[in-house]
Amino acid sequence: MSKEERPWLKLYPSGVPANIDPDSYPTVVSLVEESFKKYKALPAYTCMGKDLTFGQVDKLSSQFGAYLLSRGLEPGDKVALMMPNLLQYPVALFGALKAGLIVVNTNPLYTPREMKHQFVDSEAKAIVIAENFAANLESILSDTQIKTVIVTSIGEMLGMVKGALVNIAVRHFKKMVPKYNIPNTVSFREALKQGKKFTLPPLEGVGSDTILLQYTGGTTGVSKGASLTNRNLVANLLQIQAVMNPFLKEQEETALSPLPMYHIFAFTVNCLALMTIGTRTVLITNARDIKSLIKTWKEYPISILTGVNTLFNALINDAAFKEIDFSPLKITVGGGMAVQRPVAEKWQQITGCPLSEGYGMTEASPVVTINPLDGSGRIGTIGLPLPSTDVRIVSEEGNVLKPNEPGEIQVKGPQVMKGYYKRPEATAETIKDGWLCTGDIGMMSDDGFFSIVDRKKDMILVSGFNVFPNEIEDVVAANPKVLECAAVGVPDEKSGEVVKVFVVKKDKSLTEKELIDFCRQNLTGYKVPKQVEFRKDLPKTNVGKILRRELRGK
Repeated sequence: MSKEERPWLKLYPSGVPANIDPDSYPTVVSLVEESFKKYKALPAYTCMGKDLTFGQVDKLSSQFGAYLLSRGLEPGDKVALMMPNLLQYPVALFGALKAGLIVVNTNPLYTPREMKHQFVDSEAKAIVIAENFAANLESILSDTQIKTVIVTSIGEMLGMVKGALVNIAVRHFKKMVPKYNIPNTVSFREALKQGKKFTLPPLEGVGSDTILLQYTGGTTGVSKGASLTNRNLVANLLQIQAVMNPFLKEQEETALSPLPMYHIFAFTVNCLALMTIGTRTVLITNARDIKSLIKTWKEYPISILTGVNTLFNALINDAAFKEIDFSPLKITVGGGMAVQRPVAEKWQQITGCPLSEGYGMTEASPVVTINPLDGSGRIGTIGLPLPSTDVRIVSEEGNVLKPNEPGEIQVKGPQVMKGYYKRPEATAETIKDGWLCTGDIGMMSDDGFFSIVDRKKDMILVSGFNVFPNEIEDVVAANPKVLECAAVGVPDEKSGEVVKVFVVKKDKSLTEKELIDFCRQNLTGYKVPKQVEFRKDLPKTNVGKILRRELRGK
C-alpha cells in the first residue's frame, strides 16, 4: 500500500515506528531467552502471592522441556496445555517451546466433545492438565493419540504450606475436582524433578516453524487450528512492543492478567510481549471472582491492564473498585469484543486512565490495531493499524472502498497466520492474495482511524435494512438502569427479522416500555428493539465475551 493509502502513519505517537523487523529473532525462544538472562533476578509471574523470577522460569522450563523429550516426544509433536492462569502455565509453555514442540492451547471449560475434536484434529501426543478437568479427559482419552498425561493441581507451585491449603480447599470444601482414574499420569512437580536428570538440546528452529495451534472459538462451523509460526508471533510481540514501550519503563511495570493465558490475547500480550521489558505479570486464576481480583489489585502497583468489556463493566459497577489507588495505572487495553462507549467513559472517569480499544483475531496472532496510548485515541474506534500492518475495507465484490464506506476488514502483515491446520480449502477462503479476510464489517475515517460496525454473521436484517448489534447495545448500555445487554435478530413475518435485546438490570425498576422509549430517542425506527427480555445474567465465554449465538437459539 502507498503512503496515501496509509493515512494512519501520520497519527502514530512520537517514538512509535512505522515498521518492525519480524526476522530480527529466528524464534520466539531466542527472544524470550534474552529476557530470562537480562532480568534474571526480577519477578516474572506472580500468582496467589507466589513469585517466579525470570531466572526460575528459565530453569524450570528447561527441566520441563527435557522431561517431555525424555517421554519420547520429538520436535514438531503437539502438547496440549489445559489449565487456568497458574504459575505452571509459563513453565510448561516455555518448556514445550524450548523442546521444539507445538503448543495446543485448550480452554479448560471445554466439554469432552470439544476436547476430543481439538485433540484429535491437532494430533496432540501429550497434555498438561489441571486436575479439575481430568475427569473430562478420562472420558475421551482413548479416542486420542495422547500417551503422556501430566496432571497438576491449583496449589502445586504455591509452596508446601500454602499449596496444601489451597488444594484442600479446592478438592474438599469447594469440591472442584471430580473423581477420575487415568493410569500412568505424572504430577507437574514430578515431571520437573525427573527433568533434572536430562539435558535439553539447543533448539534449532526457524521463523517458518509452526509453534502454536490456536483454535478459533468455533462460534461458526467447526473449530479450526490457526497455525502460528515463530515469525508470526515474533512479529506481533515486536509490534506490541513498538506501540507500548514509549509509555513504559523497563523493569518498573506490573501488569494484571485476568484474561486466561490460553486465550490468544493474553497469550501474546501478557504472557509474551510484556516480559520483554522485565514486566511483572500478576496472574488472576478466576477473573469472575471480582472481589478477589480487586483485592489482588490493591496489593500491587498495577500499571498495565488488559481485559474485555464485560470485565471492565463489572469492575466499574463494584463499589470496592473505586477504593483502588489508580495512580500507577498507565495503560488499559480492551479487546476480544467491542468496548461500549459508556463503559469506556466511566472507566476513564473513575481511573483517570483511557480505556484503549484494540482489535485482533486469532488468525493474526492476534493484534491488528490499537488506539494510540498517548491520550489521542478515539472512543468507539479500534484505533490505528500496528507497525508493518496494512488494513483495508473491501466491498462484497472485492473492491477497495473509500473512507467512511462500510465493508469487510482485510489485514496484511507478518503476524497473519500460515493457515488453518490441515484445512487448505478453509485457508484459501480466508487468506486471499496475502490478505486475511476477517469477516468483520468496518470503516476507515479520512485520517486513518478504523471502527468496527459488526460481524457479518451477527448482522440483523430488518425489512432490507442492515442493523448492527453493536450500535443497539451501545445505546441500551447508555441507560443508567442497565448493567449488561446483548442484541440479536429474531424471525418476524412482516420484516424478516426484528431486534430483540436481552438485558440484565442495574436498577430493578426498569421496565420494557421505559427501555424501548429510551431507544426511540436514540435510534431510528427500524433499529428500535421490538422485544425485551430481562435476565439475571447473560451467557458468556470463559473470557467474558457475550454469546449472542446462544441467545439467538433460545
